[in-house]
Amino acid sequence: MSLDRRAMPNSPHPGGTQDVFYSRKSTVPLPMMDRAAGIWFWDEDGKAYIDASSDPMVSAFGHGNPRVIEAMMQQAQKLDYAYTLVARNRRNLDYATRLAALAGPGFERVSLCSGGSEAIDNALKFARQFAVATGQAARRRVISLDPSYHGATIATLAAGGNAALHSFLDGYAVAADHVPAPFGYRIPAGETPESHAANCAQALEDKILELGPENVLAFLLEPVGGLSTGAVVPPHDYFRAVRSICTRHGVLLIFDEVLCGAGRSGKFITAHHWPDALPDLIVQAKGIGAGYAPLGAMLAPAAMVDRLAEIAGFDFSYSYNANPIACAAGLAVLDEFGRLDLCANTVARGAQLQAGLAALKDRYPIIGDVRGMGLLLAVELVADPTTKMSLPADFQATSRLRVHGLELGIMLYARATGGGRFGQWFMMAPPLTITEAETGEVLLRTERAIELLYRDAVAAGVMA
Repeated sequence: MSLDRRAMPNSPHPGGTQDVFYSRKSTVPLPMMDRAAGIWFWDEDGKAYIDASSDPMVSAFGHGNPRVIEAMMQQAQKLDYAYTLVARNRRNLDYATRLAALAGPGFERVSLCSGGSEAIDNALKFARQFAVATGQAARRRVISLDPSYHGATIATLAAGGNAALHSFLDGYAVAADHVPAPFGYRIPAGETPESHAANCAQALEDKILELGPENVLAFLLEPVGGLSTGAVVPPHDYFRAVRSICTRHGVLLIFDEVLCGAGRSGKFITAHHWPDALPDLIVQAKGIGAGYAPLGAMLAPAAMVDRLAEIAGFDFSYSYNANPIACAAGLAVLDEFGRLDLCANTVARGAQLQAGLAALKDRYPIIGDVRGMGLLLAVELVADPTTKMSLPADFQATSRLRVHGLELGIMLYARATGGGRFGQWFMMAPPLTITEAETGEVLLRTERAIELLYRDAVAAGVMA
């Protein structure tokens, strides 16, 4: 594979690619990509790779879509920039109108920004500003799941649940309070996934009562888990329970759909899978820009936004929020979702991929669980499928798997969450445009990578 040695760690040359900042402990080489089209990348040596994770679940309908590129080019030629505290732009209005229509009643207002971290930050700021403006200034505590991830700014890192960041955040930022994530694979003895999820919901109410309901601002969660929980999909009753608990105590329920939204779950708005448990605020990013433009959105009810606008306003902004080129890209992305009927394709190809991965689980004891929804799936790796014992950390299972994948021409996305405290898994989330034949090729190359990993584990003595 092609690697740019000028940009590698310890290089004497100035500058370098972004990864010179990353930990030097990584054993995974990074190919130098030259071009991309559809679900494929090609490096500078001409080697092809399948993008099996849409990078970090961003490239919703693959690379090089000419309609989106043309829309961005035309917008740049007409109006490249307009700042929202100085002027309006038509693409902002058109895009917000379309997105609100997709979200439906209760989400009539759309605040745009440049990505998921900013969008989560906006949702938390909006919730806090509304509480202060309506005489509820004591509401400042945020509750999230352990584990969880909600962004890479200081505020959003603090909002997530990652024990590895405790020393980093200690005394530096106000960390969220946490309740257990409703895992369905590793659960306490004697419990079912449903009973465990019910206990996790009860833990939320217990935490609210412990903190004092008048002090709690919001409960923040991914309705379908991302990398932190490995595509966990809680039972429907869990959502009903947390919705009821939040309503009872005046706590805002915020769905982080940055990763699972924009059609990846099989519905454009993931919350629509649970219509009787809708959140108060929805945050989307990644797939709505689909990698073509940095774009994030907070969806909020008109009743809250308009009331706050009358009382105090929500005047926080970013230099690039509602950028007309980004909005033009977003509109073109929505056009492509409809034209290609991507939600239907996601359901069909997701079922094919999940069935194929389940078949691999039956053949390779290094796979303990396959889970997820639509084209957001995770495969959990274990040393023993009977006891669910994890592979040892020093074996570096996910890194080994990624290396094998690159050798075989497939890019897999994985890292050990929380140092592997909750298990180890890799994500399977290809572009939503993937075809039946391409899904078969993903499964074929993934099986080869898993077989090599399994052989490594046996040779290293970490599996029988």
